[in-house]
Amino acid sequence: MKEAYLYKSLKNKKVRCDLCNHRCVIDVFQKGKCGVRQNINGKLFSMVYDKVISENVDPIEKKPLFHFLPGTLSLSIATPGCNFKCFFCQNWQISQMPSDYNLIEGKLIPPEKIVNDAIKYNCPSISYTYTEPTIYFELAYDTAKMAAQQNIKNIFVTNGFMSLEALEMIRPYLNAANIDLKSFSEKFYKEKIGGRLKPVLKNIKIMFDYGIWIEITTLLIPGLNDSSQELKEIASFISSISISIPWHISAYFPQYKSDIPPTSKNKIMEAVQIGKDAGLKYVYGGNVFDLELENTYCFNCKNLLIKRRGFSVLENNVVNKKCKFCNTIVEGVFND
Repeated sequence: MKEAYLYKSLKNKKVRCDLCNHRCVIDVFQKGKCGVRQNINGKLFSMVYDKVISENVDPIEKKPLFHFLPGTLSLSIATPGCNFKCFFCQNWQISQMPSDYNLIEGKLIPPEKIVNDAIKYNCPSISYTYTEPTIYFELAYDTAKMAAQQNIKNIFVTNGFMSLEALEMIRPYLNAANIDLKSFSEKFYKEKIGGRLKPVLKNIKIMFDYGIWIEITTLLIPGLNDSSQELKEIASFISSISISIPWHISAYFPQYKSDIPPTSKNKIMEAVQIGKDAGLKYVYGGNVFDLELENTYCFNCKNLLIKRRGFSVLENNVVNKKCKFCNTIVEGVFND
């Protein structure tokens, strides 16, 4: 275990965790909502600093990030736990392990080895993903700091519910983030996932202002967050920050505690069009069989810039960060 970086000691040996916007007040020997941060005699400890449950080499497109070092590999790690309780979670076996089974499993993989593995496998980035990087912040922060010294980029795949203090602390070392914007409804966040919408919206704006490259993902769940009105509200919010932020709209499939039928391809295509109608330059459809929905096209001349199949890049016509056909700047972080 490792003593937490962001917490405050309170009376009677209670502590307040300041890592995410739950700001859990935790009594002695109790844990926060994430199930992986425990008060031990008035000090808060991370129980997952040495419990890496998953380490893989992934295409960066799998995060998904389409405008950040496309076509490269990203060493991807996670520990058990999450500060949300999404009933449709795609990685529930590890994200909900501490809360559902009171169990924390994983291998001892310290930051030094994670960085060395990224070098070994020729990964120009490390992604903190699969579960929620905020809940294993100590491991992510220590690793990111070491990675930056080796010119390795750091990526959060996150629900965006971290505290401002956490964002400020990781800011010097965080290069990119894919943020789940799960809905545009406070009711959905409260009743379906155990969180709040407003802090997520605030953090998206803050990360963009910090100069962190961001892309946004929305998983469409039939009947819950897929109305045309809600999709228009999400698209309008993104475009109010920047029309250059890529929006990934993904089809849902039943997982964990959900038996809702999968998202239709027509609904994904409708959502993509709503994003484009809102002025967004880069809108993508995922988890459906339609190769065109994951390609990148020039916003100006409409020519194909990046052709994808699955998580593979088959063609890349971005040269010196510009469309090679019309010389228009393509927003993102690209290989030199």
